[in-house]
Amino acid sequence: MASLLLVSLLAPVALAGSPKTCSNPQLSCQNTTSVSDLCCFNAPGGQILQTQFWDTNPSTGPSNSWTIHGLWPDHCDGTYDSNCDSSRAYTNITQILQSYGKTDLLAYMNEYWLDENGDNESFWEHEWGKHGTCISTFKPSCYTGYTSTEEVPDFFQKTVDIFKTLDTYTATNAGIVPSSSKTYTASQIQAAFVNDFGYSVSIQCASGALDEVWYSFDVRGSIQTGTFVPTEPVGSTSSCSSSGIKYLPKSGSPTPTTTTTGGGSSPTGSGGSFSGSGYLNAVTSGSQKGCLISAGTWYTSGTCATYTATVSGVTATVFTASNGFLSYGGKTTFYAAGVPSGSTQQAVSTTSKSVSVSFEWQSV
Repeated sequence: MASLLLVSLLAPVALAGSPKTCSNPQLSCQNTTSVSDLCCFNAPGGQILQTQFWDTNPSTGPSNSWTIHGLWPDHCDGTYDSNCDSSRAYTNITQILQSYGKTDLLAYMNEYWLDENGDNESFWEHEWGKHGTCISTFKPSCYTGYTSTEEVPDFFQKTVDIFKTLDTYTATNAGIVPSSSKTYTASQIQAAFVNDFGYSVSIQCASGALDEVWYSFDVRGSIQTGTFVPTEPVGSTSSCSSSGIKYLPKSGSPTPTTTTTGGGSSPTGSGGSFSGSGYLNAVTSGSQKGCLISAGTWYTSGTCATYTATVSGVTATVFTASNGFLSYGGKTTFYAAGVPSGSTQQAVSTTSKSVSVSFEWQSV
């Protein structure tokens, strides 16, 4: 079997109140003519920053992982808008996510999207109100059959999805490791990011210690469904000195490297079919790297496809669940020619290739 045709077993769910469909979208910050449809082209905040914290005083989150700061729509010149719609500056983020059944997302946020003073809810409200309301593709008019507040779970889900593709702790591990005594130069830190991300990032320091990283993307299409394309930061400057930068260790416990960061739940039964709707998160080399987005296609940057587990034309004993992972013929290991990067996609195969990958079910 050359590639996995999953649609007969795991069909994407068509959700009511879906984002507007975009045909032939342009890449933000790269358009040569004006774009009028701001449901398919975020403007003026066309460069999207995925920002992360490394908090050490007090330590926040696992000792071997950065945490989420936010998802920011910057103009293509480094300036930005903020607090764009007071009527949608919601103050009940937890309840909104719960009302949309996003319990797995909420649990993940309570582990990786943390306020250093412990007030996560207020932090999430601030990030949504200041930045989320300025993303044009999240406007209610950009949804078909809009349901009140449905853009909120889309914002937080997208921020988490992008965060999962950016393992900053591992990226900086290429010679850049937390230490109580060692220091680094800005060029050393940037070299590690260029090697991993493909582009430089904006690094931020407090009291001479690295504490923030801002990754920059242009987006082809809407934030909800478009393709995030890594790029150089525009207008974002570093607050770190050129040398003598500390990267202090956190206290606390690390995240087990054998656990998928998505925290997905296992399907019903130890060996039966998956139950309900969910994502199929890709796991390779002990860490979560992207997900399936269509029949047998894997990528690491963008929105995961939502699948529903129904047996139709495929025998359930072929595609089953084994300890929470997709299993084919009793085996949970699949293969690809390489690990996808950016918007590149890789076909998944049952035939041995250079990269081994497994797919863990995450219920939604």
